[in-house]
Amino acid sequence: MDNNRRKTIYQGTILDFGLEKVQLGNGKSSNIEIVRHPGGAGILAIDKRGYVCLLRQYRYSIKDWIWEIPAGLIDRNEEPLNTAKRELREEAGLVAEEWKSLGSILPTPGFCNEKIFLYEARTIRFVGSNPEAVEQIEIHWVTLSEALDMAVNNQIVDAKTIAILLRTNQVMA
Repeated sequence: MDNNRRKTIYQGTILDFGLEKVQLGNGKSSNIEIVRHPGGAGILAIDKRGYVCLLRQYRYSIKDWIWEIPAGLIDRNEEPLNTAKRELREEAGLVAEEWKSLGSILPTPGFCNEKIFLYEARTIRFVGSNPEAVEQIEIHWVTLSEALDMAVNNQIVDAKTIAILLRTNQVMA
């Protein structure tokens, strides 16, 4: 281990993977595998009818299409809200005037420090999307009730999307 008690195994453009020496509760130490991640922001855009924006997006890691909210990685020195605004415009072609924080989630805290900040966006308008070249995205609008049913029926399996739907439903109830 280096002076920081971390040995980097892989350093990528998005994340790094390494071994970290940690002190256990019994006084012993152990090396654990930890992924360091810049974090992200996810957005539930709600239009004036109360419909929510869901993306059907192809994910190469699982070789399948999934339903999820617009979201993306936080750039270096970027505030999470600015990430949310950027990603909503890039992926869904939307800009919003009203923003509300819905907290954050830790999707996989057992081995990764990724934190996703969740936002609700309202008073939205379409300005044209500009997804990254590797992104395959379809934009859909459904009611919150339909989206919740999709989560309950295992059509939505993305953790950040399920979390934001539950939080929004609780706030609106």
